Amino acid sequence: MAIWNPWHGCKKISPGCLNCYVYRRDAEFGKDSRKVEKTANFNLPLKKNRKKEFKLQANQGEVYTCMTSDFFLEEADDWRPEVWQMIAARKDLSFVIITKRIHRFLDCIPKDWGTGYENVTIVCTCEDQKRADERLPIFLDLPIQHRQIILEPLLGSVHIADYFKTGKIEQVICGGESGNDARMCDFAWVLELWSQCVASQVAFHFKQTGANFKKGNRIYHIDRKDQMVQAEKAGLDYRGG
Repeated sequence: MAIWNPWHGCKKISPGCLNCYVYRRDAEFGKDSRKVEKTANFNLPLKKNRKKEFKLQANQGEVYTCMTSDFFLEEADDWRPEVWQMIAARKDLSFVIITKRIHRFLDCIPKDWGTGYENVTIVCTCEDQKRADERLPIFLDLPIQHRQIILEPLLGSVHIADYFKTGKIEQVICGGESGNDARMCDFAWVLELWSQCVASQVAFHFKQTGANFKKGNRIYHIDRKDQMVQAEKAGLDYRGG
């Protein structure tokens, strides 16, 4: 796994943004996360080392793109065309783009997008039922080759099985919220999503428990370093049919 942040900074648009980890981290350094700026790694996919080899290699795994912002943020409209060019030039890499702004997708794709770039996975994030019902119908109607759904932070019981009927969703990922002010994640919600995925043979990944994790009648306060480990121990990861 590699991370490429061509720009940094974002604007909060929905409940999932409340305790954004980027805002928390920036606050430690007195930085305003609302200010959107290009980064020094803007052209990372084209950067080369002393041996004239690309710094990003296919054997590093997927390239998670814009993890400290949103790829479809309006403030990045002038920069995005160049980023698409770099993505198109590096067909040997697989780029993963996670967004809460799926409604802006058609206004932001390049002219040669067609039915989608084969080396791009678009991940629509839905933290609760309302956001799922708002965003997923749009998501499923777009020209995209590879689609995933992420529910993180998972803020309640979410039923999305009906959206699987199209056969367009490759994987569902969910996880609880981290940080000192994290909202609770109930294991029952995770199990509901897992059951929906297994029934429809859609791959499922339980990413992390979050800091405040309810299982049965108990609420566990879990350190950041243990949240992914505890999620893995649940044994819910499913590769799909």
